[in-house]
Amino acid sequence: MRRVGIDIGGTFTDLVAFDDETGELKSLKVLTTPREPWKGFMEALRQLGWELDSVEVVIHASTLGTNLFLGQVGLEPPPAVLITNKGFRDILEIGRQNRPELYNLFFQRPRPLIPRSRRLTVAGRIGPRGEELEPLDEDAVRRIAREWCSRTKVFVVAFLHSYANPSHEKHAKQIIEEECPGALVVASHEVDPQPKEYERTSTTVVNALLKPVLSSYLSRVAGELRSAGFKGRLLVMQSSGGVAGVEQAVERPAAFIESGPAAGAVAVAYFSRLMGIEYAIGFDMGGTTAKASSIVGGEPLVVPEYEVGGRVHMGRLLRGSGYPVRYPYIDIAEVSAGGGTIAWVDAGGALRVGPMSAGADPGPACYGRGGREPTVTDAQLVLGRLPEELAGGRIRLRRDLAEEAIGRLADRLGMETVEAAASIIRIANTVMSRALRLVTIERGYDPRFFALYAYGGAGPLHAVELADELGAKEVVIPPLPGVFSALGLLVTDYRHDFHMAVMRRTDKLAEEELEKVFAEMAEKALAMLRGEGVPEDRVQLVRRLDMRYQGQAYELSIPYRGSLREAVEEFHQMHRERYGFSLPDAPVVVVNARLTAYGIVAKPRLPRAEPKPYRPEPAGRRRVYFDEAGWTETPIYRRAGLRPGAEIEGPAVIESDDSTVLVPPGHYARVDEFYTIRIERL
Repeated sequence: MRRVGIDIGGTFTDLVAFDDETGELKSLKVLTTPREPWKGFMEALRQLGWELDSVEVVIHASTLGTNLFLGQVGLEPPPAVLITNKGFRDILEIGRQNRPELYNLFFQRPRPLIPRSRRLTVAGRIGPRGEELEPLDEDAVRRIAREWCSRTKVFVVAFLHSYANPSHEKHAKQIIEEECPGALVVASHEVDPQPKEYERTSTTVVNALLKPVLSSYLSRVAGELRSAGFKGRLLVMQSSGGVAGVEQAVERPAAFIESGPAAGAVAVAYFSRLMGIEYAIGFDMGGTTAKASSIVGGEPLVVPEYEVGGRVHMGRLLRGSGYPVRYPYIDIAEVSAGGGTIAWVDAGGALRVGPMSAGADPGPACYGRGGREPTVTDAQLVLGRLPEELAGGRIRLRRDLAEEAIGRLADRLGMETVEAAASIIRIANTVMSRALRLVTIERGYDPRFFALYAYGGAGPLHAVELADELGAKEVVIPPLPGVFSALGLLVTDYRHDFHMAVMRRTDKLAEEELEKVFAEMAEKALAMLRGEGVPEDRVQLVRRLDMRYQGQAYELSIPYRGSLREAVEEFHQMHRERYGFSLPDAPVVVVNARLTAYGIVAKPRLPRAEPKPYRPEPAGRRRVYFDEAGWTETPIYRRAGLRPGAEIEGPAVIESDDSTVLVPPGHYARVDEFYTIRIERL
């Protein structure tokens, strides 16, 4: 079987392909085409050189959803109408009253995704236990549908407590579909059937706005693939770290918003399990941003809610600055520090790095595509750390243009060119180290016990310096680091998440009732996985309960193994570990039952060999600048020529077509049985 993974990033589109029969593993990078991303997608497949009718699976990751809510030019959400209960017209604006910047008197909340003129209300009310308190005003729903049918094609229906009784939402949806055939109608009980009306409404609105955009994009990709002869299955990466079919992506598009970064975290988890590493940090530095994730026990840390389109300050998402989406997301911290990040001088004469990026077009000055602003990549080239070509020779680097761009910046700072370049790297490292701290120290983990997996085109250049600053025990450079997220697509399992509201105290809830709830979700999950071609012996079901003390507003997620008593005991223990206390005599409430269904896929047989220690001969030498040693004549190695057991003492540079590894003085690198490069301090 031939499988292909394609990850579209801000600067590059990465491809990794694997042939199960021959064991052939191929990779390549092409420049992203931001306005028409499918063009870069198809160009990567063209350069792969395989006949597409021989490929069984193409797995795709994209940031299309994120870009929609960040206001990318040429990407506009469709106009929509929200229908909700009387008195709740402004729920999207009122939200939770979070103030992301407490002392900023000029802070502005994010613009509502649906303006007030398009948020309409009708009479009717369902109570918290599912009882009907007031009948639905069907005539009002009908009037709204008739009035707006010619002006919109997207209707969102979100009524109070629809998770407990969706009858009003179902009836309203039916009326709208009768009055406005062809309209897209999205009801909140279908998208997010759990308590908290603001988060449920926001999640539903995000889904409704993404549906036509993602549907159009995936239809275009699928059409291009069919035209090129592809007859296999197209899968899409989810933010939770699993893949799903196109049908599910279109039905639940908000679950696919951060799919690219999730693929990298899944790849780190896969390699950490192979290598027996309990604690790992994933560090992904590409052309536009740097991202960090934590993997504990071979699994990425996952959060139940995310704010799409929110503002990020030093890697920390400012809660209340975006649009809440309640789907599982791999916990990722992101900062604006990539290879294309621009260095500049502020009004006070201080050197700054980011958040602006040169992107793929025009790119860093050294690309020779018209860019004039100095970037992190230009600084690395000036310091002698980069080769003359990137992406397997597809991009030639011009040192003269890099020196010119950095030189102009250095003149403004009163520095030498080399000093300015080294300063850019130090500042970029400081920004990125904050993201690493966010996913370790601020999550309650000691980074000294973690191995730092560095990938992305620029990650291995910065990894050792970041690990030293963080105190991580070692650096791991996996195979194909420049296209590692695309490799992650090939080792990702199917995943579908389901949840149902319970809202019952544990002392008034029978285990038989919970079993019925889980059985209902399991039936849906198995049907979905069967439709995607997953046999039942490849299915794994994981059950969890969202629990809280009565009167609390937020829950803890507890594994459910069939015993409610054991789940309550585990809840008390986790509450004590998380918050420093527990209330054993207080009533405990089960808020939601959750089921995660995995369809386990066969993983590629990656190369592996017994390490035999030896000292490789360098392919050449060049002068490289290091903070500790200044300009140093440094051996250059080609990664393709390194066998398991190779031992290299820094300073050294290890080059490959997709990435460059920097081993500073005082560090030692070795190639292990999995062809990963492991770097430790001497």
